[in-house]
Amino acid sequence: MWSQVYDPFGNMALSTTIAALPVVVLLASIGIFELRAHVAALLGLLTALAVAILAHGMPPAMAGLAALYGAAYGLLPIGWIILNVIFLYQLTSEKGDFAILQRSIASVSDDRRLQLLFIAFCLGAFFEGAAGFGTPVAVTAAMLIGLGFTPLAASGLSLIANTAPVAFGALGTPVVALAGVTGLDLHELSGMIGRQLPFFSVLVPFWLVTAFVGFRKMLEVWPPILVAGVSFAIPQYLVSNFHGPWLVDIIAAIVSMASLALFLRVWRPAKPMTAMPNATTAVEAKAEHKQSDVRRAWMPWLILSVFVFLWGTPQVRAELDGYFAPKLAVPGLHELVQKVPPVVAAPRIEPAVFNFNVLSATGSGILIAAIVSGLLLGYSVGGLVRMYARTLYLVRYSLLTIACMLAIGFTTRYAGTDATLGLALASTGWLYPLFGTYIGWLGVTLTGSDTSSNVLFGGLQRVTAEQLGINPVLMAAANSSGGVMGKMMDAQSIVVASTATRWYGHEGSILRFVAFHSIALATLVGLLVLGQAYLWPLTLLAP
Repeated sequence: MWSQVYDPFGNMALSTTIAALPVVVLLASIGIFELRAHVAALLGLLTALAVAILAHGMPPAMAGLAALYGAAYGLLPIGWIILNVIFLYQLTSEKGDFAILQRSIASVSDDRRLQLLFIAFCLGAFFEGAAGFGTPVAVTAAMLIGLGFTPLAASGLSLIANTAPVAFGALGTPVVALAGVTGLDLHELSGMIGRQLPFFSVLVPFWLVTAFVGFRKMLEVWPPILVAGVSFAIPQYLVSNFHGPWLVDIIAAIVSMASLALFLRVWRPAKPMTAMPNATTAVEAKAEHKQSDVRRAWMPWLILSVFVFLWGTPQVRAELDGYFAPKLAVPGLHELVQKVPPVVAAPRIEPAVFNFNVLSATGSGILIAAIVSGLLLGYSVGGLVRMYARTLYLVRYSLLTIACMLAIGFTTRYAGTDATLGLALASTGWLYPLFGTYIGWLGVTLTGSDTSSNVLFGGLQRVTAEQLGINPVLMAAANSSGGVMGKMMDAQSIVVASTATRWYGHEGSILRFVAFHSIALATLVGLLVLGQAYLWPLTLLAP
């Protein structure tokens, strides 16, 4: 048994500085030195291992196993999703159906701002609610690049849009995990998050379009932006507070898509923005196609939606896991690492079990949807195999990068270096509601997952809040709500976006594009939580 040490140098400032090195190396390699993402990830991983072994005293074999465990998790479920989404995109693009899909979306509105709103925010929220784990960014970025958006715009804007829905993504998985590690009531946590994020569900669409075209051009289309945001925020609040976390995003996204589509039937911008600087392709919004061609173009994505939704339901997952889902304990790591106070209330042994649930993994549902769609589009079995091989070659570096990113996250988690960073933020006294929100943001930036951030820091949030006399439900919820704003800046999501837009190697540009938006929105969430803690009752908008 090895117990984590959170202040190995007896000086919290120095220990925090050393613990931050893997993150600094990774982000600087991508954002400043513009190294290829897989090279930056390898450098970050080597730094994380060095800090874990040399600074925190983690046994070398144990640190190596933690990295391998993280790499395996990076490939399944996350890399598995990306590979199969890109496979589906390749199938539709090769046959020309994706071009028809682009024009049919453009026919809803030929205004680029409204196309962005419908795809990145509304449709992306649906995929986040059904699957999560990179699916919405992969799908929406691919759609936007096909509509003529530049790779930077398609990548960065998809990442900004994929924020407000994240806390309830994958059928509420982050909230369920948060309740599990904190011991707090699931419905109380769901309700509190549902009283924080709706404000940002209204704000983010305005922020998204402003990031795209600037404030003045955003004002030209403020009515449909407001419709999209409010029609998402109200169901988000109602479902999270009166039902639970499971169907929040799916219901809110469907209501938002339907509301926006209906509104655009009766409203048109006075100055439509049909052109876009540096567009990669021109999309003819008014091109006419047979209804049968349009149905054929939409068919693969509708099939994808059905399979993603089915694979997201607990009943289907349980049924598939009943056939094959071995849980493999990692020898030399499982139950051999111990978290200790003050990160947790009492010493807790960390499990290390890899769930090889390949049948119930979301990526498997996407693969089946792609195969079914490919056969309906006229591909032979041999053609599908050849296209899959081409796709695998296309995303090879992306898969390596994602594996290394998760290896970094798991190394820092089991070594306790991320807890060192969290403890530094937790020592901020009465400002803790603000900085506690940054802890959630930091967790997602490090791990790429709101679920992982909640598992990582949920216990710390409860313990610290109780010590400071703050409602622990508020701070646990803030961990998840603040975390969603880190989703656009985590290296894993950036690699997903660069892969979907075929812009691999430009991750530094994407990181610089989203960095300000991520930090600014996380700060706004922190200020809201600070207000909830001190300036108005915690029951604000409570049912």
